[in-house]
Amino acid sequence: MSTEIPSAAPLAGATVPSPCVSLCKMNRDTGFCEGCLRTIDEIVAWSRADDQFKRAVWEEIRRREELIDFG
Repeated sequence: MSTEIPSAAPLAGATVPSPCVSLCKMNRDTGFCEGCLRTIDEIVAWSRADDQFKRAVWEEIRRREELIDFG
């Protein structure tokens, strides 16, 4: 099982993989999981969500990666 998050959001028509990397720890300051950068609401909704929702979450993850200082 790979723990690497894909470098781009999944393309339309492709199976949308979970961004989970099995590092589940919510950051109190950002409200995001430190492993996958999803909110708790996004994590809870994921298993029942449609592909449109999942792709939107991936887009948010990419935006968050640009905003967060991982230094």
